[in-house]
Amino acid sequence: MITDQPVLIDAILPRVDTKTKAIARDIALVLSFAIITAVCAKLKVEIGAVPITMQTFAVLLAGALLGAKRGALSQVTYLLLGLAGVPWFARGGGIVYILSPTLGYIIGFVFAAFFVGWLCEKGFDRQVRTAILAMLIGNILLYIPGVLWLAKFVGLGKVLSIGFYPFIVGDLLKIFLAGSILPIGWKFIKMSKE
Repeated sequence: MITDQPVLIDAILPRVDTKTKAIARDIALVLSFAIITAVCAKLKVEIGAVPITMQTFAVLLAGALLGAKRGALSQVTYLLLGLAGVPWFARGGGIVYILSPTLGYIIGFVFAAFFVGWLCEKGFDRQVRTAILAMLIGNILLYIPGVLWLAKFVGLGKVLSIGFYPFIVGDLLKIFLAGSILPIGWKFIKMSKE
């Protein structure tokens, strides 16, 4: 059985000495990655029902850097605050976003961040090959609710051509970039301790 290992953010930021400070640190990290996801949502190219954004990059890194629970919580925070009216989704925000064809992808962010974080807690972020594998699996998990939800709006016959195929090349680039960053971070940490 593979035991849990620290994720990169816990190796970079110093540990805190009290439970209250630890909770405050975790809240700050979760909120920070919700905001990073929001900023990446605004880096977009409109191509139809689903825009191309940098959100998936932020989601995958949230899971990898924060771990399963905090990574997923960052995306739950992003989702709930967006539905509450913070206009930080790619196309705004508010409760009416429940009727958006892209809501399924945002729900998928939670699953993707959790699973990538879980794999990184098992050490998948230490080597490029396994880090990329973790990101690829997370990206697939993100697409499942995204494509299923989108199908309600565009039909099963068009869902892959509208909500999947246009994103493959960009997602592979984001996966490779995110998967390459993590092992480099661990190498720098190891060198700094020597």
